[in-house]
Amino acid sequence: MAAISSHRVSGPSSPSSLLSSSASSAFSGDGARLSGASLAFPAGPRSPRRRFSCRASSATFPTTPSPVHAREKSELKDFLHISDFDRATIMKILNRASEVKALLKSGERTYLPFKGKTMAMIFAKPSMRTRVSFETGFSLLGGHAIYLGPDDIQMGKREETRDVARVLSRYNDIIMARVFAHQDILDLAKYSSVPVVNGLTDYNHPCQIMADALTMIEHTGQLEGTKVVYVGDGNNIVHSWLLLAAVIPFHFVCACPKGFEPDEKTVEKARQAGVSKIEITNDPKEAVRGADVVYSDVWASMGQKEEAAYRRQVFQGFQVDEALMKLAGPKAYFMHCLPAERGVEVTDGVIEAPNSIVFPQAENRMHAQNAIMLHLLGF
Repeated sequence: MAAISSHRVSGPSSPSSLLSSSASSAFSGDGARLSGASLAFPAGPRSPRRRFSCRASSATFPTTPSPVHAREKSELKDFLHISDFDRATIMKILNRASEVKALLKSGERTYLPFKGKTMAMIFAKPSMRTRVSFETGFSLLGGHAIYLGPDDIQMGKREETRDVARVLSRYNDIIMARVFAHQDILDLAKYSSVPVVNGLTDYNHPCQIMADALTMIEHTGQLEGTKVVYVGDGNNIVHSWLLLAAVIPFHFVCACPKGFEPDEKTVEKARQAGVSKIEITNDPKEAVRGADVVYSDVWASMGQKEEAAYRRQVFQGFQVDEALMKLAGPKAYFMHCLPAERGVEVTDGVIEAPNSIVFPQAENRMHAQNAIMLHLLGF
Protein backbone atom coordinates (compact mmCIF):
# COMPACT_ATOMS: atom_id res chain seq x y z
CA MET A 1 0.00 0.00 0.00
CA ALA A 2 1.17 3.50 -0.64
CA ALA A 3 2.15 5.48 2.42
CA ILE A 4 2.96 9.19 2.22
CA SER A 5 2.43 12.37 4.13
CA SER A 6 0.45 14.36 1.56
CA HIS A 7 0.02 14.87 -2.14
CA ARG A 8 2.69 17.39 -3.02
CA VAL A 9 6.45 17.48 -2.70
CA SER A 10 7.86 20.30 -0.62
CA GLY A 11 11.31 21.38 0.36
CA PRO A 12 14.27 22.21 -1.83
CA SER A 13 14.09 19.08 -3.93
CA SER A 14 11.82 16.24 -4.99
CA PRO A 15 12.34 12.54 -4.26
CA SER A 16 13.93 12.10 -7.64
CA SER A 17 16.89 14.15 -6.45
CA LEU A 18 17.81 11.04 -4.48
CA LEU A 19 18.27 9.06 -7.68
CA SER A 20 22.02 9.48 -7.53
CA SER A 21 22.37 9.09 -3.76
CA SER A 22 23.32 5.44 -3.75
CA ALA A 23 26.35 3.72 -5.18
CA SER A 24 26.65 1.25 -8.04
CA SER A 25 25.88 -2.43 -7.48
CA ALA A 26 27.75 -5.54 -8.52
CA PHE A 27 26.01 -8.83 -8.96
CA SER A 28 27.07 -12.40 -8.42
CA GLY A 29 26.04 -15.57 -10.23
CA ASP A 30 22.67 -17.22 -10.28
CA GLY A 31 23.68 -20.38 -8.43
CA ALA A 32 21.88 -23.67 -8.98
CA ARG A 33 18.67 -23.63 -10.99
CA LEU A 34 15.52 -25.22 -9.60
CA SER A 35 13.29 -27.82 -11.12
CA GLY A 36 9.61 -27.05 -11.67
CA ALA A 37 7.56 -24.84 -13.94
CA SER A 38 9.48 -22.04 -15.56
CA LEU A 39 8.54 -19.04 -17.65
CA ALA A 40 10.39 -18.44 -20.91
CA PHE A 41 12.26 -15.28 -20.06
CA PRO A 42 15.29 -14.22 -22.08
CA ALA A 43 18.61 -14.77 -20.38
CA GLY A 44 21.41 -12.28 -20.16
CA PRO A 45 24.38 -11.29 -18.02
CA ARG A 46 23.92 -9.29 -14.87
CA SER A 47 25.01 -5.73 -15.29
CA PRO A 48 25.94 -3.14 -12.67
CA ARG A 49 23.34 -0.38 -12.50
CA ARG A 50 23.06 2.94 -10.75
CA ARG A 51 20.59 3.13 -7.93
CA PHE A 52 17.50 5.32 -8.25
CA SER A 53 14.65 6.30 -5.95
CA CYS A 54 10.86 6.42 -6.10
CA ARG A 55 7.67 7.85 -4.48
CA ALA A 56 6.31 11.32 -3.83
CA SER A 57 4.88 12.99 -0.74
CA SER A 58 4.67 16.41 0.78
CA ALA A 59 7.32 15.38 3.24
CA THR A 60 10.68 17.03 2.61
CA PHE A 61 13.10 14.48 1.19
CA PRO A 62 16.76 14.99 2.10
CA THR A 63 19.08 15.41 -0.82
CA THR A 64 22.47 14.70 0.71
CA PRO A 65 23.13 11.48 2.58
CA SER A 66 25.34 11.29 5.63
CA PRO A 67 29.07 11.16 4.87
CA VAL A 68 30.37 7.68 4.25
CA HIS A 69 33.19 6.42 6.42
CA ALA A 70 31.92 2.93 6.97
CA ARG A 71 32.90 0.38 4.32
CA GLU A 72 33.42 -0.36 0.67
CA LYS A 73 30.15 -0.54 -1.28
CA SER A 74 31.50 -1.99 -4.52
CA GLU A 75 30.55 -5.59 -3.74
CA LEU A 76 27.29 -4.88 -1.89
CA LYS A 77 24.04 -5.95 -3.50
CA ASP A 78 20.87 -4.14 -2.37
CA PHE A 79 17.32 -4.05 -3.72
CA LEU A 80 16.32 -0.42 -3.36
CA HIS A 81 14.82 0.53 -6.73
CA ILE A 82 13.81 -1.55 -9.72
CA SER A 83 15.79 0.69 -12.04
CA ASP A 84 19.00 -0.31 -10.27
CA PHE A 85 18.86 -3.42 -12.44
CA ASP A 86 18.88 -4.07 -16.16
CA ARG A 87 16.15 -5.86 -18.10
CA ALA A 88 17.93 -9.22 -18.11
CA THR A 89 18.36 -9.23 -14.33
CA ILE A 90 14.74 -8.23 -13.65
CA MET A 91 13.50 -10.99 -15.93
CA LYS A 92 15.84 -13.52 -14.31
CA ILE A 93 14.49 -12.62 -10.88
CA LEU A 94 10.91 -13.00 -12.13
CA ASN A 95 11.76 -16.33 -13.72
CA ARG A 96 13.32 -17.49 -10.46
CA ALA A 97 10.19 -16.38 -8.60
CA SER A 98 8.09 -18.57 -10.88
CA GLU A 99 10.40 -21.55 -10.35
CA VAL A 100 10.49 -21.28 -6.55
CA LYS A 101 6.74 -20.69 -6.44
CA ALA A 102 6.16 -23.89 -8.41
CA LEU A 103 8.51 -25.75 -6.09
CA LEU A 104 6.68 -24.57 -2.95
CA LYS A 105 3.27 -25.23 -4.49
CA SER A 106 4.34 -28.81 -5.20
CA GLY A 107 4.86 -29.36 -1.49
CA GLU A 108 8.65 -29.57 -1.78
CA ARG A 109 10.24 -28.55 1.50
CA THR A 110 13.82 -29.75 1.11
CA TYR A 111 15.10 -26.70 -0.80
CA LEU A 112 16.51 -24.67 2.12
CA PRO A 113 19.05 -22.16 0.74
CA PHE A 114 18.51 -19.82 3.70
CA LYS A 115 19.23 -22.49 6.33
CA GLY A 116 21.39 -20.98 9.07
CA LYS A 117 20.68 -17.43 7.88
CA THR A 118 18.79 -14.66 9.67
CA MET A 119 16.96 -11.61 8.39
CA ALA A 120 16.27 -8.45 10.39
CA MET A 121 12.93 -6.88 9.43
CA ILE A 122 12.65 -3.21 10.39
CA PHE A 123 9.09 -1.84 10.47
CA ALA A 124 8.74 1.89 11.03
CA LYS A 125 5.13 1.39 9.87
CA PRO A 126 2.97 -1.72 10.25
CA SER A 127 1.93 -4.03 7.42
CA MET A 128 0.24 -7.41 7.27
CA ARG A 129 1.37 -8.40 3.77
CA THR A 130 4.95 -7.18 4.06
CA ARG A 131 5.60 -8.88 7.39
CA VAL A 132 3.87 -12.18 6.65
CA SER A 133 5.19 -12.51 3.10
CA PHE A 134 8.80 -11.83 4.07
CA GLU A 135 8.74 -13.85 7.29
CA THR A 136 6.91 -16.83 5.80
CA GLY A 137 8.95 -16.85 2.61
CA PHE A 138 12.28 -16.67 4.43
CA SER A 139 11.17 -19.43 6.81
CA LEU A 140 9.96 -21.74 4.02
CA LEU A 141 13.42 -21.52 2.47
CA GLY A 142 15.10 -22.40 5.77
CA GLY A 143 15.88 -19.01 7.31
CA HIS A 144 14.85 -17.20 10.46
CA ALA A 145 13.32 -13.70 10.35
CA ILE A 146 13.36 -11.26 13.27
CA TYR A 147 10.58 -8.66 13.50
CA LEU A 148 11.63 -5.24 14.79
CA GLY A 149 8.58 -3.00 15.20
CA PRO A 150 8.35 0.79 15.51
CA ASP A 151 8.97 0.70 19.27
CA ASP A 152 11.83 -1.81 19.11
CA ILE A 153 14.34 0.44 17.38
CA GLN A 154 12.86 3.94 16.85
CA MET A 155 15.41 4.34 14.10
CA GLY A 156 16.55 7.92 13.69
CA LYS A 157 15.18 8.89 17.11
CA ARG A 158 16.50 6.51 19.74
CA GLU A 159 19.44 5.46 17.58
CA GLU A 160 20.94 6.82 14.38
CA THR A 161 20.21 4.91 11.19
CA ARG A 162 23.90 4.42 10.42
CA ASP A 163 24.44 2.81 13.82
CA VAL A 164 21.41 0.55 13.43
CA ALA A 165 22.73 -0.58 10.03
CA ARG A 166 26.19 -1.43 11.31
CA VAL A 167 24.91 -3.28 14.38
CA LEU A 168 22.27 -5.34 12.55
CA SER A 169 24.81 -6.21 9.84
CA ARG A 170 26.91 -7.99 12.45
CA TYR A 171 23.99 -10.15 13.58
CA ASN A 172 22.15 -10.85 10.33
CA ASP A 173 22.71 -11.94 6.75
CA ILE A 174 20.16 -9.57 5.20
CA ILE A 175 18.04 -6.58 6.27
CA MET A 176 14.54 -5.65 5.09
CA ALA A 177 13.13 -2.26 6.04
CA ARG A 178 9.70 -0.67 5.66
CA VAL A 179 10.14 2.99 6.50
CA PHE A 180 8.74 6.44 5.85
CA ALA A 181 11.67 8.56 4.64
CA HIS A 182 13.44 7.28 1.56
CA GLN A 183 16.69 8.64 2.93
CA ASP A 184 16.47 6.05 5.71
CA ILE A 185 16.65 3.14 3.26
CA LEU A 186 19.56 4.81 1.44
CA ASP A 187 21.44 5.28 4.70
CA LEU A 188 20.73 1.71 5.81
CA ALA A 189 22.15 0.43 2.53
CA LYS A 190 25.13 2.75 2.74
CA TYR A 191 26.24 1.66 6.20
CA SER A 192 25.12 -1.97 6.12
CA SER A 193 27.66 -4.65 5.24
CA VAL A 194 24.87 -7.06 4.24
CA PRO A 195 22.18 -6.70 1.53
CA VAL A 196 19.28 -4.33 2.25
CA VAL A 197 15.81 -4.82 0.75
CA ASN A 198 13.42 -1.89 0.39
CA GLY A 199 10.10 -3.10 1.83
CA LEU A 200 8.51 0.32 1.14
CA THR A 201 9.35 3.98 1.55
CA ASP A 202 7.37 7.15 1.01
CA TYR A 203 9.01 7.28 -2.40
CA ASN A 204 8.80 3.76 -3.82
CA HIS A 205 7.68 0.16 -3.31
CA PRO A 206 9.80 -2.03 -5.61
CA CYS A 207 8.89 -5.41 -4.05
CA GLN A 208 5.21 -4.73 -4.70
CA ILE A 209 5.77 -3.97 -8.37
CA MET A 210 7.92 -7.09 -8.81
CA ALA A 211 4.99 -9.09 -7.44
CA ASP A 212 2.66 -7.20 -9.77
CA ALA A 213 4.86 -7.99 -12.77
CA LEU A 214 4.92 -11.68 -11.84
CA THR A 215 1.12 -11.67 -11.52
CA MET A 216 0.68 -10.00 -14.90
CA ILE A 217 2.93 -12.53 -16.60
CA GLU A 218 0.95 -15.39 -15.04
CA HIS A 219 -2.39 -14.00 -16.22
CA THR A 220 -1.67 -12.14 -19.48
CA GLY A 221 1.26 -14.27 -20.58
CA GLN A 222 3.67 -11.34 -20.76
CA LEU A 223 4.66 -7.99 -19.34
CA GLU A 224 6.31 -6.45 -22.35
CA GLY A 225 3.93 -4.70 -24.73
CA THR A 226 1.03 -4.57 -22.28
CA LYS A 227 -0.94 -1.50 -21.22
CA VAL A 228 -1.11 -0.81 -17.47
CA VAL A 229 -3.44 1.98 -16.32
CA TYR A 230 -3.15 3.21 -12.76
CA VAL A 231 -6.14 5.23 -11.50
CA GLY A 232 -5.72 7.31 -8.34
CA ASP A 233 -3.05 9.19 -6.42
CA GLY A 234 0.39 9.60 -8.01
CA ASN A 235 2.13 7.89 -5.12
CA ASN A 236 5.01 5.48 -4.43
CA ILE A 237 3.30 2.69 -6.36
CA VAL A 238 3.21 4.93 -9.44
CA HIS A 239 6.88 5.82 -9.04
CA SER A 240 7.86 2.17 -8.95
CA TRP A 241 5.77 1.45 -12.07
CA LEU A 242 7.53 4.36 -13.78
CA LEU A 243 10.95 3.00 -12.86
CA LEU A 244 9.98 -0.45 -14.10
CA ALA A 245 8.89 1.21 -17.35
CA ALA A 246 12.38 2.66 -17.62
CA VAL A 247 13.70 -0.92 -17.85
CA ILE A 248 10.95 -3.10 -19.37
CA PRO A 249 8.98 -1.90 -22.44
CA PHE A 250 5.24 -1.48 -21.87
CA HIS A 251 2.62 1.28 -22.00
CA PHE A 252 2.06 2.91 -18.60
CA VAL A 253 -0.70 5.45 -17.93
CA CYS A 254 -1.34 7.27 -14.65
CA ALA A 255 -4.80 8.86 -14.41
CA CYS A 256 -4.98 11.16 -11.39
CA PRO A 257 -6.67 14.42 -10.32
CA LYS A 258 -4.86 17.66 -11.03
CA GLY A 259 -2.37 18.39 -8.28
CA PHE A 260 -1.91 14.72 -7.44
CA GLU A 261 0.41 13.78 -10.29
CA PRO A 262 3.56 11.72 -9.64
CA ASP A 263 6.93 13.40 -9.19
CA GLU A 264 7.80 15.22 -12.41
CA LYS A 265 11.47 14.26 -12.44
CA THR A 266 10.61 10.58 -11.98
CA VAL A 267 8.19 10.81 -14.90
CA GLU A 268 10.86 12.50 -16.98
CA LYS A 269 13.41 9.84 -16.07
CA ALA A 270 11.06 7.13 -17.31
CA ARG A 271 10.39 9.01 -20.52
CA GLN A 272 14.05 9.77 -21.16
CA ALA A 273 14.90 6.08 -20.86
CA GLY A 274 13.08 5.70 -24.17
CA VAL A 275 11.93 2.19 -23.28
CA SER A 276 8.18 2.57 -22.68
CA LYS A 277 5.30 4.83 -23.59
CA ILE A 278 4.45 7.00 -20.55
CA GLU A 279 1.28 9.03 -20.15
CA ILE A 280 0.03 11.19 -17.27
CA THR A 281 -3.60 12.27 -17.62
CA ASN A 282 -6.53 13.61 -15.61
CA ASP A 283 -9.12 11.62 -17.58
CA PRO A 284 -9.58 8.07 -16.21
CA LYS A 285 -12.30 7.15 -18.70
CA GLU A 286 -10.11 7.80 -21.69
CA ALA A 287 -7.07 6.33 -19.95
CA VAL A 288 -8.50 2.85 -19.34
CA ARG A 289 -9.56 2.14 -22.92
CA GLY A 290 -7.71 -0.89 -24.20
CA ALA A 291 -6.00 -1.58 -20.85
CA ASP A 292 -4.66 -5.02 -20.04
CA VAL A 293 -4.61 -4.07 -16.34
CA VAL A 294 -6.47 -1.39 -14.40
CA TYR A 295 -4.67 -0.73 -11.11
CA SER A 296 -5.81 1.18 -8.04
CA ASP A 297 -4.61 2.07 -4.55
CA VAL A 298 -6.08 3.88 -1.56
CA TRP A 299 -6.61 7.61 -1.97
CA ALA A 300 -5.36 8.47 1.53
CA SER A 301 -2.40 6.43 2.71
CA MET A 302 -0.58 6.21 6.02
CA GLY A 303 0.27 9.76 7.06
CA GLN A 304 -2.61 11.19 5.01
CA LYS A 305 -5.66 10.11 7.00
CA GLU A 306 -6.35 13.68 8.10
CA GLU A 307 -6.84 14.45 4.40
CA ALA A 308 -9.24 11.57 3.78
CA ALA A 309 -12.44 13.63 3.60
CA TYR A 310 -10.83 16.24 1.34
CA ARG A 311 -9.37 13.60 -0.94
CA ARG A 312 -12.71 11.84 -1.33
CA GLN A 313 -14.08 15.07 -2.77
CA VAL A 314 -11.12 15.73 -5.06
CA PHE A 315 -10.98 12.14 -6.29
CA GLN A 316 -14.62 11.94 -7.34
CA GLY A 317 -14.70 10.34 -10.77
CA PHE A 318 -11.57 8.30 -10.09
CA GLN A 319 -13.25 5.34 -8.43
CA VAL A 320 -12.69 2.08 -10.29
CA ASP A 321 -16.24 0.81 -10.67
CA GLU A 322 -18.00 -1.59 -13.02
CA ALA A 323 -18.61 1.18 -15.57
CA LEU A 324 -14.91 2.08 -15.74
CA MET A 325 -13.92 -1.57 -16.09
CA LYS A 326 -16.44 -1.93 -18.93
CA LEU A 327 -14.67 0.91 -20.75
CA ALA A 328 -11.38 -0.93 -20.28
CA GLY A 329 -12.79 -3.94 -22.11
CA PRO A 330 -13.70 -7.54 -21.28
CA LYS A 331 -10.08 -8.74 -21.16
CA ALA A 332 -8.88 -6.16 -18.64
CA TYR A 333 -7.76 -7.41 -15.24
CA PHE A 334 -8.13 -5.44 -12.02
CA MET A 335 -5.21 -5.13 -9.59
CA HIS A 336 -4.83 -3.45 -6.19
CA CYS A 337 -1.83 -3.56 -3.84
CA LEU A 338 -4.13 -3.77 -0.78
CA PRO A 339 -5.44 -2.99 1.74
CA ALA A 340 -8.41 -1.59 -0.17
CA GLU A 341 -11.12 0.74 1.03
CA ARG A 342 -14.05 -0.92 -0.66
CA GLY A 343 -16.61 1.59 -1.81
CA VAL A 344 -14.02 4.38 -1.97
CA GLU A 345 -11.29 3.93 -4.62
CA VAL A 346 -12.83 0.67 -5.85
CA THR A 347 -16.25 -0.94 -5.61
CA ASP A 348 -16.84 -4.25 -3.90
CA GLY A 349 -18.13 -5.63 -7.17
CA VAL A 350 -14.88 -4.92 -9.02
CA ILE A 351 -12.71 -6.54 -6.34
CA GLU A 352 -14.92 -9.65 -6.30
CA ALA A 353 -15.29 -9.89 -10.09
CA PRO A 354 -13.82 -12.87 -11.99
CA ASN A 355 -11.23 -10.63 -13.66
CA SER A 356 -9.93 -9.34 -10.32
CA ILE A 357 -6.50 -10.79 -9.55
CA VAL A 358 -5.80 -8.92 -6.31
CA PHE A 359 -5.38 -12.06 -4.20
CA PRO A 360 -2.97 -13.90 -6.54
CA GLN A 361 -1.19 -10.54 -6.63
CA ALA A 362 -0.97 -10.48 -2.82
CA GLU A 363 0.31 -14.06 -2.73
CA ASN A 364 3.02 -13.22 -5.24
CA ARG A 365 4.57 -10.74 -2.81
CA MET A 366 6.12 -13.75 -1.07
CA HIS A 367 7.32 -15.45 -4.23
CA ALA A 368 8.78 -12.30 -5.79
CA GLN A 369 10.54 -11.41 -2.55
CA ASN A 370 11.95 -14.91 -2.19
CA ALA A 371 13.51 -14.54 -5.63
CA ILE A 372 14.87 -11.09 -4.79
CA MET A 373 16.54 -12.42 -1.63
CA LEU A 374 17.92 -15.46 -3.48
CA HIS A 375 19.49 -13.06 -5.97
CA LEU A 376 20.97 -10.78 -3.31
CA LEU A 377 22.39 -13.69 -1.30
CA GLY A 378 23.94 -15.29 -4.37
CA PHE A 379 21.80 -18.41 -4.71
